[in-house]
Amino acid sequence: MTKFERVQATLKRQPTDRPPYAFWRHFPDVDRNPAALAQSTLRFHERYQSDFLKVTPRGGYAVEDWGCVESDEVMPDGHRPCARHAVNAPEDWKKIRPVKMESTAWAGHLETIIRCVVDRRADCSTMPTVWSPLSLARKLSGERLGYDLKENPQAVTDALEAITETTLAFAEACFREGAEGFFYSIQAASADFHTEDEYRRFGEPYDRRILDAARAGSKLTILHAHGERLMFDRLAALPAHAWNWDDRRAGPSLRDGIARVPGAVVGGLDQWSALTDGSPDAAQAQVQDALAQTGGRGLILGAGCVLPGGVSDATLVAVIKSLGGAPRLGFIRPQ
Repeated sequence: MTKFERVQATLKRQPTDRPPYAFWRHFPDVDRNPAALAQSTLRFHERYQSDFLKVTPRGGYAVEDWGCVESDEVMPDGHRPCARHAVNAPEDWKKIRPVKMESTAWAGHLETIIRCVVDRRADCSTMPTVWSPLSLARKLSGERLGYDLKENPQAVTDALEAITETTLAFAEACFREGAEGFFYSIQAASADFHTEDEYRRFGEPYDRRILDAARAGSKLTILHAHGERLMFDRLAALPAHAWNWDDRRAGPSLRDGIARVPGAVVGGLDQWSALTDGSPDAAQAQVQDALAQTGGRGLILGAGCVLPGGVSDATLVAVIKSLGGAPRLGFIRPQ
């Protein structure tokens, strides 16, 4: 089977020649340069031979044009937090208006996607990383978001509309340039940040609009549910092909999750305890457990979130070889 065929069969919970897998990570040393990020992403893909290629941009790309300033500090998972938010007062929400793709930070991510799509090493579906509007609203405003949802809901709603319009334009551009997949990260459907009523009102309608629109161009839409205390049933009802969440650290388990979603699940491996700090044997035990939980159907093996920068190359290689994958062992490990 080709990588595309293997993934498509998995989405339908059909048998495959081997379990599909995929891993992704940040490249903070180069991710402010679209061309350099593309090359690092492609080298990583060439090394580990994932069954889909997720491009992981710097976290600030989607909010920079509205005035957020990204820190130079790199966190253990490879992302940089906001050093200065764009929304610091109720009237600042008025600054959040649709942006055009030309000459914007969004265009930088699009350039990386194009460079990956046209490269011969991209032998599978390539996908951008997109954050949900309510997730971006928190990046824009920080902790004051909860206050403004209660005291200035119309101002936030107007901004969410602008973010959604921008996201839809970006998705259309990605599909037009050859992206076959769509990685959609929702950081807002967690009781750590919002009540279920807040997510139902300010999050879910925009998520559904974007995911519905992606159906026309995406052959592999992955919904990444980020965080703990997830509103999992609400997320499971959104239109996607596969669901990814931190099943080892946050739950629900893969067994529980696959019973609640209509498509495939992505996960099974703890990116910290198994892939970074653990042994190859410990990681392979999690692989076997994940296959047992799902019966080997409808599962794309992977981590619950982005790989940390210090992930063990030896462990990744051992896991991939145990699944029947073929990592490029003579290839220099990507940094």
